[in-house]
Amino acid sequence: MTAAFDWDAHAANMRSKGWWIDHTVDSMFSEQATLRPDKDAIVEYRADGAPGEATRRLTYSALNDVTGKAAAALQAMGVGPRDIVSVQLPNWWQFVVMVLACGRLGAVINPLMPILREYELKYMLGHSGSKVLVVPKVFRGFDYEEMAEGLQAELPSLKNIVVVGGDGENAFDRALLGGAESLPAPAPSAPGPVSPDEFSVLAFTSGTTGQPKGVMHCNNSVIATVRTIAGQLGHSHETVLLGCSPLGHMTGYVVLVQGLHMGGTIVLQDIWNADEAVRIMVREGVTHVGAAPVFLNDTCIAAAKLTGAKPKLRTWICSGAPIPPALIERAWNELGFPVSSLWGMTECLTGTLTAPEVGREKSAATDGCAVPGMEIRIVDDGGNELPPHAVGRLQARGLTNFMGYYKRPDVIAFDENGWLDSGDLAFKFEDGYIRIAGRTKDVIIRGGENIPVVEIENLIFAHPSVTAVALVGYPDERLGERACAYVTVKPGEAFDLPLLRDYMAGAKVAKQFWPERVEVLDEMPRTASGKIQKFDLRDRAKAFAS
Repeated sequence: MTAAFDWDAHAANMRSKGWWIDHTVDSMFSEQATLRPDKDAIVEYRADGAPGEATRRLTYSALNDVTGKAAAALQAMGVGPRDIVSVQLPNWWQFVVMVLACGRLGAVINPLMPILREYELKYMLGHSGSKVLVVPKVFRGFDYEEMAEGLQAELPSLKNIVVVGGDGENAFDRALLGGAESLPAPAPSAPGPVSPDEFSVLAFTSGTTGQPKGVMHCNNSVIATVRTIAGQLGHSHETVLLGCSPLGHMTGYVVLVQGLHMGGTIVLQDIWNADEAVRIMVREGVTHVGAAPVFLNDTCIAAAKLTGAKPKLRTWICSGAPIPPALIERAWNELGFPVSSLWGMTECLTGTLTAPEVGREKSAATDGCAVPGMEIRIVDDGGNELPPHAVGRLQARGLTNFMGYYKRPDVIAFDENGWLDSGDLAFKFEDGYIRIAGRTKDVIIRGGENIPVVEIENLIFAHPSVTAVALVGYPDERLGERACAYVTVKPGEAFDLPLLRDYMAGAKVAKQFWPERVEVLDEMPRTASGKIQKFDLRDRAKAFAS
C-alpha cells in the first residue's frame, strides 16, 4: 500500500457514508444464530457420501456451538487477535467452523485452495507466518497430513497441524471440538477483539498472471460486499445458496459469508459434478449460485438431461471470466433464470454487477455497472479519464477494495486518491455499464492491429460444437504476433482451422481478427475457481512461433 494513500481516511469516508457498518462476520452470524437457531445454516454434500444424501446438516444453533468450541481450542493453542490461521479444506462444514472461529477470536483466516502443493504452500505459509494449518487427511487420493507435517518441519512459525478425518491427537474433532468449554459469541453490539477496519482475511491471488500476492481484507470490506450483493439481487433469509465454488477462493468465500450474514442456508458441494449439482439444487431448493461461467455451462448441460423437476434458481452471478452471450440465452430459455454478470477480483470483491431484472439484456453484452458505494473509471496510460467506448485501464475505488498486499510495501496497490488499477482493459457505455476488453497483459497485437480477444472468444464459444475457448497470442517474426484458439468440444464433435475459417466468414468477421491456429484440448487448464490459466496456454503456444 503506497504511503500516499491514507487507509484510515478511506475507512472514515466509507463509514461516514454508511457503506461500512462496523460489524464483523462473527457478530452478524451470532445475530442470525439468535434469530434463527433451528434453521439449517449448512448442508454438506460430499462426493464420498451416500448417493443423494447430505453428509451433514448444521442448524445455526449447532454451528454456533461448535464455533465456540473451536475458538476456545485455537485460543488454547496460542492463537489470538491478528494471528493467521490457514485452512486448506474442500467445501466441508469444518471450513465454515474455522472461518467463524477465527472471527470470534479476531484472528486472520487464510483460505487456501486444495489444489496447492508443497511448492506453493511453503511460500504462502512462510510468507504469512501462519500459526495453524488445517487440512484433510486425504482428499481425492492425496495425503495432505503427510504434506503438512513435511512443511511444518521447515516452517518455524507453523506450530499446529489439525487434520480433518485424522485419527491422532491432532484430529479435528479431538483437537478443536473435544474440549468441554466454549468461547461464547459476543453480543451484537459489543466491541470485538479487533476493529472491523483491521486485517481479517488473507487471500492469495489465484496465480493466473504470476507469483501469488497476499491480499488483505477487513471485516468491513467483506461485509459491505455481501450486503451489496444481497441488496442488488433481492436476497433474504429465505435464500438457499449453492457453495460449489471452492471456499478457498474468494468467490466461494463471499458466497459463504453472504449466506451466513443474512440467515440463509448454504449447501456445500465438495467436488464439482454437474449432474449431482442439479439434483442437489432440486432436492434442497437452491435459489442462488455464484460461480464462473464454466459451472453455468455445465449446469445447463446437466439440467437438460433431467427428466423430472428442474432447478428453481432465481439468480446466478457469473464472475471470473467473460460470459458468452449464447450461455446467457441458454440459461434463460431452458431454465428460466437471468444471469447477472459481475466484475471483481481478489483485490476488489465486487466492482460492477448487473441487476437480475436486466440480466438477459445486459449480461450478454456488459460486465455490469458500478454497485452502490463503488466508483469505476476507464483511463489511459497517463491516468486521464476516457470517453465512452474508448478502451483503457479499468480502475476502481470504494467499499469493496482491499487494504493492500501483505508484507509487500514495494507493490503499490493504489494511487494517492485511492484508485486501484485492476490490470483489466475495458470500456464504458453511455449508461455507465462496462465491458471487459481483455487484460493489460492479455492483448494480441497482430500487424499493429489489436485483436478484440473477448469478442472473438465469445463468437467461437457460440459455435454449437465448442464448450470452452481461450484465445492467446504467440510470437511471429513478420506480424509480431498471431492468434491461436484453444478449444474444448462436445463428445464426438470435431473442430479445426478450416471449420473455424468458414465459421468466421459466415459471421462476417474481419480477416485480421481470425485466429491462425486451432488447438483442441481434452480440457482447459484452470484454477480451481474456474478461471482459464492463459499463461499456461501462452507457454504452449510458443512452440508455434515462426
